[in-house]
Parts: sequence; C-alpha cells; structure tokens
Amino acid sequence: MPLLQGRTAVVTGGAQGIGFAIAECYVAEGARVVLGDLDLAATEAAVEKLGGHEVATAVRCDVTNAAEVEALIAAAVDTFGSLDVMVNNAGITRDATMRKMTEEQFDQVISVHLKGTWNGTRKAADVMRENKSGAIVNISSISGKVGLIGQTNYSAAKAGIVGLTKAAAKEVAHLGVRINAIQPGLIRSAMTEAMPQRIWDAKLAEIPMARAGEPEEVAKVALFLASDLSSYMTGTVLEVTGGRHI
Repeated sequence: MPLLQGRTAVVTGGAQGIGFAIAECYVAEGARVVLGDLDLAATEAAVEKLGGHEVATAVRCDVTNAAEVEALIAAAVDTFGSLDVMVNNAGITRDATMRKMTEEQFDQVISVHLKGTWNGTRKAADVMRENKSGAIVNISSISGKVGLIGQTNYSAAKAGIVGLTKAAAKEVAHLGVRINAIQPGLIRSAMTEAMPQRIWDAKLAEIPMARAGEPEEVAKVALFLASDLSSYMTGTVLEVTGGRHI
C-alpha cells in the first residue's frame, strides 16, 4: 500500500522547487495535497501538473497572516476531509551583509520563515490534536546550523525553526502529533543555479558527495517524516546535505 494512502497534506510554498517536489512525492504515495502559495496562477498550474483537482487543490496563502494559514488548513479539511500532514516550506531570501542589510529585509525573512512556520505549526496542531494523530514537517536549512555570510536574517530564521520544532514537538507529542524538521544543504533549483559560478564552486567544494542535491532527495525525507515509517520520531532534525558541514 502507498505510504500516504488516504491522507491529506498541506504544503506551503508548494508551487515550485522543494515544495512542489514534496507535493509530487506525496501524490505518488497516495495523498491528496493542498498547495498554498502567494502566486495563485503558478499554484493552479502546479495542481494540473500533479494530476488535477481530484488529487490537489490550490489556495493563495500568505504564511505571515495567521487567518490565511487557518483558511489554507480549513480548505484541506473541507475539500478532502482531513488534515494528516503539514509541511511548512514557504520561504524567501533577502541576502546582504549585516552592514548593508536593511531592517525591512531582516523583518521580511524572519516573518516568512519563522513566523510563517509558527503559524503553520500551531494551526495544524490545533486540528491534529483533536484527531490524536498527524505529522508536521518544517523545512529549516543547513544555514541555520552553521551560519552563512550574508544571511544573518536567513540563518537566524532557520535556526529558530529548529528551536520551534523541538519546543512544539514536546507540547503535542502526548496528543499523537509528531513534529520534525529537515535541513537541506545545496539543492539544485532555479534560485541556487542563478548563483555566480565561483560561489557555486565554493559551496560544492564543501560537500563530501561532490554534488548538489535534487529537490526529489529532500522530498523523500519529507515523505519518511510524514509517513508511519517515522512513527517513533519527533523533535528531530534531519540533514540532507551530501555530508556538508558534518
């Protein structure tokens, strides 16, 4: 039987990149998915790629707005009848050195990543605790473990997601809700491939496996954490980095 047969998952930032790869992996394993993203047209296009409205639906969602996150989760319950998995993946970058970074750039990244993940975690847990089951997967980053130059905002937010995940996991474990996090490293995407070659090469040199990861490789770990294969795991952080920064 497929690992997520009959389950419903919500994926924020699901229109592209890692979020879409996770949604695609979940649908292949029997789940129905609700994609939340700011760009509704792109999200609708992603739904069609996944197989249409029988298996997926699109909702415009700003994760920094608690009411919109609540509406996103309600759409899952109303459309497919349950909420079994929540993936808090939505994110942005506003890279700059600390000297040049504006207060607005700092606040934007903290709000989308950290507050957005908090909104998704608490709103999903509210529904899941009533059903005494559910899995929440939060997407952190290796930047939250080691800190990267030009990312005081991003590294702070991604480190915060780890702390949030661990604290929240302790609060709801006895209610049957599991909360875990993933820290991807250098993953091939439109954003990372736009890096200057010298920066790409420098990052690649830090990876023992000597290659970038693919979005599907993060998605497989998100599948593991969403499924019963990880039934005795909560509050954990899994690195998907090819061995970078071990």
